[in-house]
Amino acid sequence: MTTNQNKEREIIDSWHKNATPWIVAIQENQIESRKLVTDRSIVDAVISQNGKTVLDLGCGEGWLTRELSARGLEVLGVDIVPTLIERAMMTSADRFQLITYAEIADGKLAEKFDLVVANFSLFGDRSVTDLFRSIPLLLNPQGSLIIQTLHPMISTGDLPDTDGWRSSSWDGFSDDFTDPAPWYFRTLATWIKLYRTNGLTLIDIRQPLHPQTGKPAAVIFIGALIA
Repeated sequence: MTTNQNKEREIIDSWHKNATPWIVAIQENQIESRKLVTDRSIVDAVISQNGKTVLDLGCGEGWLTRELSARGLEVLGVDIVPTLIERAMMTSADRFQLITYAEIADGKLAEKFDLVVANFSLFGDRSVTDLFRSIPLLLNPQGSLIIQTLHPMISTGDLPDTDGWRSSSWDGFSDDFTDPAPWYFRTLATWIKLYRTNGLTLIDIRQPLHPQTGKPAAVIFIGALIA
């Protein structure tokens, strides 16, 4: 198994191990940046695109699926972690499906949507590039891909602004979290290129600001499938 494959496996293993404390963190609203800015910013971004049907990639325990459904959208939430999908199905009447990004990239999700949204759920290398290639097949005409992720200008820290694997931590989370996952850092230019090389026209880049620091808490990309 290559280094890249090992890293991708570590991401999945970490989420399997930390699914239960993650559910608690969401239930108890423990994550400050979510409370202050990023939850609202992704909901606003999705609503701004006026879609009716949504695919929530990496839906976790389903909070975003529920929020969008409450606003009248028809949403399918998908994730690779059984514990998270089980929790989502227990707390909502929305649709949820256990499926991997690789399976989606292979065309095993035979549906189309007005919007595909990934909220802090794209942290791999090859898994993400393969998934991107499948996005046009998942979108209805004029459909959009919306991604909220770590802001490259903030998350790089003191490291060079170049693509590559990075370590992470659970700093700020409870002691119940273990084995933090690696994640693949992409520059702003690389994110933009992913959209453009996969048939998506980037129509907006948003930088939701943390109300206390005044710095970007995340970056949101919105790209449309324009014929």
